[in-house]
Amino acid sequence: MRIHSILTKKHLLAIGLGLAVVGCQSQPKVEESAIAVKSNASGVVETIHGVEVADPYRYLEIESKQTHKWVSEQQKAGHAYLANIENKQAIVDRITELWNFEKISAPFEKGDNTFYYRNDGLQAQSVLYVKGGDGEARVVLDPNSFSDDGTVALSGVSVSDDGKTLAYGISKSGSDWQAWHFIDVATGKKLADELDWIKFSSAVWNHDNTGVYYARYDAPEGGNALADVNFNQKVYFHKIGSAQSDDTLVYERPQNKDWGFGIEVSEKGDYLLLYISQGTDSRNRFFYKSLTDPQAQVVELIPNLEAEYNFIGNDGAVFYFKTDYNAPNGKVIAVDVNNSGKDNWKTIVPELKDPISNIAIVNDHIVVSYLHDVLGKLTIYNMNGDKRQDVTLPGKGKIAGPYGKRSKDYFYYVFNSYVQPQTTYKFDFKTGESSIYSKPEVSFNPSDYTSEQVFYTSKDGTKVPMMISYKKGMKKDGQNPTLLYAYGGFAISMTPRFSPANIAWMDMGGVYAVPNLRGGAEYGESWHQAGMFDKKQNVFDDYYAAAEYLIEEDYTNSSKLGAYGRSNGGLLMGATLTQRPELFAAVLPAVGVLDMLRFQKFTIGWAWTSEYGSADNAEQFPALYAYSPYHNVKAQAYPATMVMTADHDDRVVPLHSFKFGAMMQEKQQGDAPVIMRIESKAGHGAGKPTSMKIDEFADIYSFLWHNFGLQIPAKITE
Repeated sequence: MRIHSILTKKHLLAIGLGLAVVGCQSQPKVEESAIAVKSNASGVVETIHGVEVADPYRYLEIESKQTHKWVSEQQKAGHAYLANIENKQAIVDRITELWNFEKISAPFEKGDNTFYYRNDGLQAQSVLYVKGGDGEARVVLDPNSFSDDGTVALSGVSVSDDGKTLAYGISKSGSDWQAWHFIDVATGKKLADELDWIKFSSAVWNHDNTGVYYARYDAPEGGNALADVNFNQKVYFHKIGSAQSDDTLVYERPQNKDWGFGIEVSEKGDYLLLYISQGTDSRNRFFYKSLTDPQAQVVELIPNLEAEYNFIGNDGAVFYFKTDYNAPNGKVIAVDVNNSGKDNWKTIVPELKDPISNIAIVNDHIVVSYLHDVLGKLTIYNMNGDKRQDVTLPGKGKIAGPYGKRSKDYFYYVFNSYVQPQTTYKFDFKTGESSIYSKPEVSFNPSDYTSEQVFYTSKDGTKVPMMISYKKGMKKDGQNPTLLYAYGGFAISMTPRFSPANIAWMDMGGVYAVPNLRGGAEYGESWHQAGMFDKKQNVFDDYYAAAEYLIEEDYTNSSKLGAYGRSNGGLLMGATLTQRPELFAAVLPAVGVLDMLRFQKFTIGWAWTSEYGSADNAEQFPALYAYSPYHNVKAQAYPATMVMTADHDDRVVPLHSFKFGAMMQEKQQGDAPVIMRIESKAGHGAGKPTSMKIDEFADIYSFLWHNFGLQIPAKITE
């Protein structure tokens, strides 16, 4: 199974981490002067498709002394507010205690070497280890040595097929920009090679281990690497030992500046595979180039943007794909590239009621991970599509993987739930059974907590699933502090995901709920499309219905209900504030897309028009304007609001949060605070060091707790 490291939905808008909550007693006093920050509105008004649109905080888009002063004041005010919440340190201590356990990833093999990540508990970044034929494990790459504060992160690795050379990408302060470097695995010596201006691409080795294919952009012409728009990605080949300036241009499409390239080399090294994406559209074109013929040209096997085509392996000229062509839930097909007309395509694994989540060819079998009502299911087929077996799983939760090679007789998968940490299993084809490969030892008892699935009805009658997690013994008396986390977009499925911070929230007495809104892929592409473009309101309505369900079923009430979402989920939070503020006591939009009329004008924002539409399009403008959070803030009472962003977010640039936060502060007519939490030396979320993650969770929980009118206990225990 390839890792699609191009302009895909999963890279352009990060999911963010799941969270958790608790409380009791009365609300402590926080100095209101800590949030008395004023923003100076300007008189910017522009006419868009005949409609006058005010943009009073346009100046916050610009790098200027005025903007820097505003950011500095907002940072100080937000920090002061959060620092004054009594007993916040108790949350930090409990999350830290829960976070401090050894974490080991599923392994991957190259040559005679086995690689895996390990974190001893509280390390800022996980460390990459290698285990050779002698069975001795040693560090091959420690990202914690990249910087003193852990803000220079490992953003990707790629090992040559012989296991001898490691390529790795680094990003600074959470930026999407990557620089790639190389290491000799045996000696640990860093090579002189360096590749710059890479974004949304890995480095993919050729079969003879002499170099890598990668995709890059030209250096930003505007000089602002964090905000300038990114177009015209190009595919290059870099030969180890040469300068990047000497790299060979393999493919470009200057006439299609919005095309992005995902790169893969087939397992036997006979083909270079190119996934052609446009923005975050889940559909892709598919091209290939023979690597056995030096004169071969790129062949446009699937030239039309009509469906998703995900290469999973080949038998010579017969390519196997997972596709949703005429199959919204996905199927497996075989295409002979020498006879590639659609009439000659052969269905191997037909579409089922459950959508395909992931897939790989291992031991000449097709291993398929499905989502059955959001929960994981693993099924094995032979290469003719005949079912061999369902894999017995350890419970109801998420499956990550399968991870394996066609030449091996085993594969790995990772299982977890909201209350059970990630455990890696190894499936053996000889026995047909799984065994534990690595299981963490944690400082809590998972059996003390429960995670239940419920189904509720949305505004238009659609049935929507939701996972609700809490500590056993909780009473459904309508008084439980509850955090409702959601995303709802870009075909990203919100499957169960363990976080130690969730357990801390439950230890405090809180309920953690995650609904599976339309816009995701929990029920295939049709579920995704039901939350796109002018149907985006379905996503918001699904979320409000989840909140209403939690209240009606006596989990909580509006005075103890918090809303939180990141990125596309931050947009959801903005809509929540402007459409249904009465439902929640506190709302946290994090790194959100909040100006729906101008998002396409910055960095990679143009890519999201395939999900949202664009205000540049006269037909799409009305729907975007109708729900754009920034443009729908009006003078009224709002719940407590903490707008969260970071100064180095070059995906959803912080100007969204700056403008929205300023507007909210201007229009707030109630007594609840509207503060900004602006991180320094951080980005959209990826690569954030452990200490910053813990601090962020503690700020979220304490802000919620305080604004629920509750006193954080001096000590939080299991």
